[in-house]
Amino acid sequence: MAALSLGMPAVRRPPSAAPSIEGRPDVAGLVDRFGRVARDLRVSITSACSLRCTYCMPAEGLPVFPRDELLSATEIARLVGIAVRDLGVTEVRFTGGEPLTRADLVEIIALSAAAAPGTPLALTTNGIGLDRKAQALKDAGLSRVNVSLDTLDREHFTRLTRRDRLPRVLDGIAAAHRAGLGPLKVNAVAMRETLHDAPTLLAWAIEHGCRLRFIEQMPLDADETWRRANMVDAQELLDVLGAHFDLEPVGRDDPSAPAEEWLVDGGPATVGVIASVTRSFCAACDRTRLTAEGTVRSCLFGDDETDLRAMLRDGASDAELAARWRAAMWGKQAGHGIDAADFHRPVRSMGGIGG
Repeated sequence: MAALSLGMPAVRRPPSAAPSIEGRPDVAGLVDRFGRVARDLRVSITSACSLRCTYCMPAEGLPVFPRDELLSATEIARLVGIAVRDLGVTEVRFTGGEPLTRADLVEIIALSAAAAPGTPLALTTNGIGLDRKAQALKDAGLSRVNVSLDTLDREHFTRLTRRDRLPRVLDGIAAAHRAGLGPLKVNAVAMRETLHDAPTLLAWAIEHGCRLRFIEQMPLDADETWRRANMVDAQELLDVLGAHFDLEPVGRDDPSAPAEEWLVDGGPATVGVIASVTRSFCAACDRTRLTAEGTVRSCLFGDDETDLRAMLRDGASDAELAARWRAAMWGKQAGHGIDAADFHRPVRSMGGIGG
């Protein structure tokens, strides 16, 4: 088993061991014991990344899985189809690592769009290489992109990501706009080092037609340097933004949406804050996750994983795969428990789990 900092799972349920479904109602959807229903699927397709963000990756990067350990494009599409057709999933987002590092990304999107026609397909990316693939991804069936961008200060960007590639990210965003991959969202992790860059980033996002969302840093960094006392919380961020803009709270359109929204200077532009730590939305969580190696992860902070890849490759039917997925989600934990005295951070880092 790999070291903690490399983001490998601590607990992997044996392929033959099905999670308990004791007490589960006989319904098709991905329900759990707390009454939540998962409809938003996140599919990680790689642990590789072109950046080394300090809140996610170790400086040396995460292990690159052997190709035969990753789900193939056909396998991904089959599971996406099962999720939408049989399990009630209504939106799919592909993540990494950095999904643009997969040479067959366009094929993954095309096959998934065919397997789940009409379902919105999104991509979370750092934007590097998006300038070359945006139109092909749109043509394959991708609906929109979320681009991770924490600062417009090139020096700060280089220090935070350990790579001097800010111009490539901006080129990728411009290409996504040209291809019509919208609404284009920009995700920025609120960090102490870039806090005072936040107003400039918001002004830029409004000018360039991007929907900016700030995210509280969670204890998912591979280097394990996260400390609650050092994080930038939602209120501190809003205080900094509020010194430059008039912010009017408008809440959430969808109770399951992670971002609370504020009108900026009377609107129509908004800024979102995903306060995962200080304003937890676990009680309304509607996500289910597939790791790049084909395990169901019911909670971002839950290390227990249920293997679907072995079932896929052993000839399991769609009905059998759907039943195992339902069982995995029935056991979803109540929440991340960051404030609990017995909290333990996940063994995988964010890059290993998928955003």
